[in-house]
Amino acid sequence: MKQILYGALALALSAAPAFAAEPLSANAFESYVDGKTLYYGLSGDAYGVEEYLPNRRVRWSFLDGKCKEGYWYEAEGSQICFVYEDSPDPQCWTFFREGSKLRAVFENDPSSTVLYEARQNDEPMMCYGPDVGV
Repeated sequence: MKQILYGALALALSAAPAFAAEPLSANAFESYVDGKTLYYGLSGDAYGVEEYLPNRRVRWSFLDGKCKEGYWYEAEGSQICFVYEDSPDPQCWTFFREGSKLRAVFENDPSSTVLYEARQNDEPMMCYGPDVGV
């Protein structure tokens, strides 16, 4: 009985890498996101939204109506790095396809942030101008 159990365990472990998601290349990422607005979640909570514009430009919001303009580029390996108007420091992520959605691992500190695509649409984001109101 132990031999059967160990054999099944060994077979399962040897097959595990076949199911591991491969990081998306820049071209595959661009093909997936171009023209879309993706909403991201973190640990089951809403986290933010990003609109993917032509020429690898983006618009990000933490769902508060304040938007940051930026762009993305391919970095070493399969990392996709974003630079936003309020910070010159790139924020680099590795994106994976999981089923019909994306998973994103923050490479500047991969132990702290893993985002999941919660939903998507083709509608532009709602952005309010700075200091709207009286």
